[in-house]
Amino acid sequence: MAKRETLYYGWIIVLIIICSNMLIYGIRHSFAVFFSRIIEEFHWSRGDIAIMFSLNVFVYGLLAPFAGTLAEYWKPRVVMPLGIALLGLATAGCALANKLSHFYFLFGFLMSLGSALSGWPILAPALMNWFVKRRGLVLGIGQMGGGLSFVYSMFVEFTISNVGWRNTFFILAVILVIFLLPLYFLFFHYRPEDKGLQPYGEEDISTPALAQAGSRKPILWEWTLREVIKDPRLWLLVTSYALYWGIGAYMVMAHQVKFTEDAGYSSLFSASIFALSGVTLILGQLSAFLSDWMGREKTVTLATSLAVVALLALLSVKDTSRPWLLFVYSFCFGYGSGLYSPSIFAATADIFHGPHFSAAAGLLLTGMGVGGAIGPWLGGFLYDLSGSYLSSFILCMVSMALACVCLWLAAPRRALKKEE
Repeated sequence: MAKRETLYYGWIIVLIIICSNMLIYGIRHSFAVFFSRIIEEFHWSRGDIAIMFSLNVFVYGLLAPFAGTLAEYWKPRVVMPLGIALLGLATAGCALANKLSHFYFLFGFLMSLGSALSGWPILAPALMNWFVKRRGLVLGIGQMGGGLSFVYSMFVEFTISNVGWRNTFFILAVILVIFLLPLYFLFFHYRPEDKGLQPYGEEDISTPALAQAGSRKPILWEWTLREVIKDPRLWLLVTSYALYWGIGAYMVMAHQVKFTEDAGYSSLFSASIFALSGVTLILGQLSAFLSDWMGREKTVTLATSLAVVALLALLSVKDTSRPWLLFVYSFCFGYGSGLYSPSIFAATADIFHGPHFSAAAGLLLTGMGVGGAIGPWLGGFLYDLSGSYLSSFILCMVSMALACVCLWLAAPRRALKKEE
């Protein structure tokens, strides 16, 4: 009888995914730190500069289903290094940009293409391939890198302060390439079968089909791609992600550092608040097991409630007299956002299990991209019109509340009641 491995290789995949998410999305999420420097150098409007970020999220979302499908039917260990190369090229190119059109192409388009081909559209299905049990928990751990990408902004702020924003783009590109290319070439495997292994938890399933996230009951329905696309629950989930992250979260994230600086705080303190929200976002992601226990809908309701409390605290910041409000904001917004993302991906896996989950997950990211095309730009546009972020942040709260309603209507709790 073969000796059982001490450490299941799937956990190595999880570790690679954490590192990947931090470095890949750390570049995008550092936009809030670069934002002030670009304004200072070029004196463009906030709305025009924020289009960079909106384009990034929008194009990324449009490309996500394509990237996920490409990985499913081609070779992920070819696709993903190609994505890293493109992302590194785009990041280095931003160091030389001196026109808005340069930033729109490099940061808005080419960076998005690289991120889609190397990031979450491929990493999320890989996690689902490796793990049958405890998907909510595993997705939460895998997305820790997303939280660390906000903490990464502190390194970006430090580097900008010492060598300038242009050189910082070069440094980020070099770090990305020298760390991730060896990991993808040598250690990453999209499916456990590539290592001669079975998915974690498959031996515990008593039916030929896979188990739902959390392994409460066996799944009895095998989806076709056409059924996935035609099911209204998919579009409710897509709309939920578009409203919560695309419009709500990304609008705040793009402008929060500048908002804090406008209130009178230093750029270092403002960036540290941004980084702190990344730490609490990690805590939220690590708490994703709650969705296995209390259900996806209730978990997302908790996440939404925390985000609304956070935004109310942020709107109460008028000057530097009450810094504790920013800490309330950082904890509640980060924790709530961290709790939301793995919960909605797990909800999607609950309903659209099987070989076409990657397409469903990709469409979630498309929804985020469509919302992201609106959120950051609209936040800057409304500020340019009114000189205040009040209407922008109220819109964020409304968007997140509607996202929660959409998830309840999709009702992943009922997914297993569908008969064979």
